[in-house]
Order: sequence, then C-alpha cells, then structure tokens
Amino acid sequence: MPSDAHPFIKWNASHLRLAIDAAGVALWSWNVDTDHFTMDQHGYGLWDLPFRRFVIFEDLSAKIHPADRDRVRAAFAATRAIVGPYEIDFRIMVGDTVRWISARGQGDDANIEGRTMFGVFLDVTGRKQAEEANELLAGEMSHRVKNLLSIATALTTITSRSAKSTEEMAHELTSRLAALGRAHDLVRPVPGREENGALLGDLLTILLAPYDDVGAFSGRVRVSVPRMSVGEVGATTLAMIVHELATNSMKYGALSAATGTLDVSSTIEENEVIVVWTERGGPPVVAPGELAGFGSKLLRRSITSQLNGSVHHNWSDEGAIITLRMDKDRLSI
Repeated sequence: MPSDAHPFIKWNASHLRLAIDAAGVALWSWNVDTDHFTMDQHGYGLWDLPFRRFVIFEDLSAKIHPADRDRVRAAFAATRAIVGPYEIDFRIMVGDTVRWISARGQGDDANIEGRTMFGVFLDVTGRKQAEEANELLAGEMSHRVKNLLSIATALTTITSRSAKSTEEMAHELTSRLAALGRAHDLVRPVPGREENGALLGDLLTILLAPYDDVGAFSGRVRVSVPRMSVGEVGATTLAMIVHELATNSMKYGALSAATGTLDVSSTIEENEVIVVWTERGGPPVVAPGELAGFGSKLLRRSITSQLNGSVHHNWSDEGAIITLRMDKDRLSI
C-alpha cells in the first residue's frame, strides 16, 4: 500500500476498476509476436467494436482515419525501441464522427510479460477540438491584425489626398480610426446593457463610415436598408463580413480609387435578408481564379455557419456586385 494511502482503505481490484471507469481510461494489451490486442469493455466501446477475446491491428486499422493509419502502424512498431513512456495521438472514425484517441504505454519492452505490452487508450477529442479552435482563433487574429494594418495604411493614403495640412490630416485620420472603434463598441456586448446589437442601417453606416473618402466627394458610400434589428451575435458576424468586403474594396476595388462608389442595399423576402453590395467607378474588375484566401474562406464560413446563408460574386465590367443572403432569425440573435 502506498505510504500516503488512507490507513482505513484497503485498495482492491474493484476500487481500481471504479477509478479507471471514472477517468474514462480504456486498458489494452498487445502481444508483440502475434499482434493480438485485447481490451477491456470500455476499450471496445471506445473503438465502437463488438466485444471479443482479441483483435488484431487490422481490425483497429479499419477504424483509424486513413490519413493517420500508416503513421500509427509505424509508431506502434517503433515504441519497442523508445526508452520511457510514449504517447501517440490519432483519429478514428465512428460512423461519420471523428474521435481523437491517445495511446499511452512504456517503450523499450519495459515491464513486458509473456511477450505482451500493456497500456491505455484515452478519448482526447475534447482537448483536440479545443486545440484546433485555438489554432483557428490564432490564424483569425493574425489575419485581422494584418487587415487592420492594411486599413490603417489605406486610411492614411486616402486622408492624405484630401488634407491640406498635417493638422487636418491628423484630425481626419483620427476621426476615421475612431469610427472603427465606435463600430466595435456598437457590436460588442456590454455587461449590464439590456439591449445589445444594433439596427441594420446603423451598423452598416458606422462600419462603412471610415471608408467614405469625403476628400474625393461627399457621400460615395451609400446605405439604403429597411429598418430591422440585428442581435449581438448576428451583428458581430455581419461586422466581420463587412470588414472583409470593405478591406478587399480598399485594396482592389472601388474604394481604392477616388472616383469609386459603394452602394449597400437590402431587401427582406419572407425569412431571408438579402444585402447587395455594389461597387462602381473603381479600377477594371478582374475575376479571381479561385477565392481561396483566408479572408474569403472566413467570409464564406461566417455567413454559412453563423447566419445560415450564402454569398454570390458577380464580377461585372462596371464593378463587383456581391449578394449576401442571410437567415433573418439568425441575424436577429
């Protein structure tokens, strides 16, 4: 009995089984000569296999994700040469569901008994999903920072075209950057505030205000939408979408030219909100071969997964026309 164990508890096999079940641990043994795996009941459930006396690697291999199969086979074979503990993470398929498994044991034939090695399987799907979410967030944040730097550069350029002095330029640039901050405040949920979100027209107007180059001519960005409320979740997603479209327009489209205009209109058809983004007067439009950049992927993923909608691009000679279709109920959340 361990020295720190409670003196009145006599640990036995049933106690160990309760602890293993509570931890979600699946036990396995592997005969290195016959390649037979035996598992406890939890192990077979984890792999979604019927209980039997033993399985071979090929039985398990059929469940392993095709992209991981060769790596797992090579890793298991290599464990016998590893000194100390090892851990192998890989994916298995349970129907259409991807499940992450961690196989853990001791290498270098440590504690081998009768040509049999021992270890555990753990379901680490939650941890892997969290890691993937963090990676996506890190990529999104990096993308946003780069876009913010691009916006700051573009805002400085269009401000310098109209400013007659450094003081005027500083004032106009500060105003535009402050408008971006106000847009962030508009869509950011605030604790204690009963009404979060915004009106669709207010949201679009404030988000697009920094891009209206009044030095060229007044009102080159025009918003005409029906009165409707946008919830805090819908507003955040829509703000991201508008940010992507406006950034692209400032880089390549109508807002990159002093003569360019942008019209944003909207209609409601039954339970669908249709927003049409129309650019005119910019440089010649060239349809991209493939919308595969991170911004394009983020836009499509945002509108499909968050707003149950779609995006359609029309690369006309006069300028890009982008149609956003969104579920009205999703937008109001």
